[in-house]
Amino acid sequence: MSVVARFAPSPTGFLHIGGARTALFNWLYARSRGGKMLLRIEDTDRERSTQAAIDAILDGLSWLGIDWDGEVVYQFSRSARHREAAEQLLASGHAYRCYASPEELAQMREAARREGRTRLYDGRWRDRDPGEAPPGVKPTIRLKAPLSGETVIEDQVQGRVVWQNENLDDLVLLRSDGTPTYMLAVVVDDHDMAVTNVIRGDDHLTNAARQKQIYDALGWPVPAMAHIPLIHGPDGSKLSKRHGALGVDAYRAMGYLPVALRNYLIRLGWSHGDQEIFSTEEMIAAFDLPQIGRSPARFDFAKLESLNGHYIRSSPDAALLAAINQLLPHLANGAAIAETLNPRVREQFLAAMPSLKERAKTLIDLIEGAHFLLAARPISLDEKAAALLTPEALALLREIEGELAAVEPWTAEQTERAVRAFAERKGAKLGAVAQPLRAALTGRTTSPGIFEVMVLLGKSESLARITDRIGS
Repeated sequence: MSVVARFAPSPTGFLHIGGARTALFNWLYARSRGGKMLLRIEDTDRERSTQAAIDAILDGLSWLGIDWDGEVVYQFSRSARHREAAEQLLASGHAYRCYASPEELAQMREAARREGRTRLYDGRWRDRDPGEAPPGVKPTIRLKAPLSGETVIEDQVQGRVVWQNENLDDLVLLRSDGTPTYMLAVVVDDHDMAVTNVIRGDDHLTNAARQKQIYDALGWPVPAMAHIPLIHGPDGSKLSKRHGALGVDAYRAMGYLPVALRNYLIRLGWSHGDQEIFSTEEMIAAFDLPQIGRSPARFDFAKLESLNGHYIRSSPDAALLAAINQLLPHLANGAAIAETLNPRVREQFLAAMPSLKERAKTLIDLIEGAHFLLAARPISLDEKAAALLTPEALALLREIEGELAAVEPWTAEQTERAVRAFAERKGAKLGAVAQPLRAALTGRTTSPGIFEVMVLLGKSESLARITDRIGS
């Protein structure tokens, strides 16, 4: 049987980092076995589902390099089919109409809590004559779940998981307004889409018991299931925004490369010996479910940054500039930066990239490192650069400006020779001259090598920036 996996997010928010990992695991499992990975948008919650969230999910998956087979399936559009399955269960005696009022249900829940029971519904309409129904009440349709025995899932990650049926409710399949519940819709859709493997977060593990009962009642085969532990923060607590519980769009805006985030996600809860760096081909060849641990994975920003830095250093310079261009629309100041990236500045950026990427962990670091190329004159000084440009430092800049004006050709070697000679004549260390030059030319106290900076800017721009500073 060919493998058919699926990713089925709810469009009530952006693509969460945990959802991205679930999508990746499904994608890798399907691709490693020559199967299909389908995408279903579970948009039955009409009040909370938004088109913006749908667009963000599709965009986030595409950015991560996770594709899917066939057209996107939208769950809400299949409501008639879900109702048909509920009617089938009614006809076969595996479901019944429940006329319990909201007040009665509240009383049942309260009684169950008092008595310490997990089964909240008392089954009062399970075998009752519908002729006794109160007038004008629209019923729900409930599954007639087994009252005894066990419901068992042989989970490919969690192992054998057993529930006692006496603790499981007759769950609602259709609400009183005729809309299907999540439990029914998922089962019908997975069956109709011929899904063979359900790989999802272990927060759905209890749902697996309820869904298996629906499969059994309909006489349908149950897909193989794998419930993967959730992602926790570094301290072991539930992942929060301060830990990294953000949408994939946020990671893109922070300057992470999709290949690095994808590589990081696969190592969150899955292992393949001591290997940390994986090409896409290696991921597909190596991925399997038994290598997923049962304990929650811990999100670590430092590891993600380190991995991203590795990919930045190993990426071609032109590819990094292209990635920056794609990033700019997602930055608050992206439009302003894009305006400065004329052909000449692009050439300068590319020329500076080998130095910039050695110390960069994100694309934002690259943009920050290239500030001296992107800044308009007169360039602004950060706090450290402003503190460095003392009256004594400005006096040195006034003296050296004329000597630099005489340098020909304008190369790193010639500018360094001139600055060193000037420092020796003044009885100063090279840094005492080079650092004020760096502050005046870049507005920062860190940058690529100062003589490389001077060549990148060119002679006229370098001298103009010195003039801007000593004339202020």
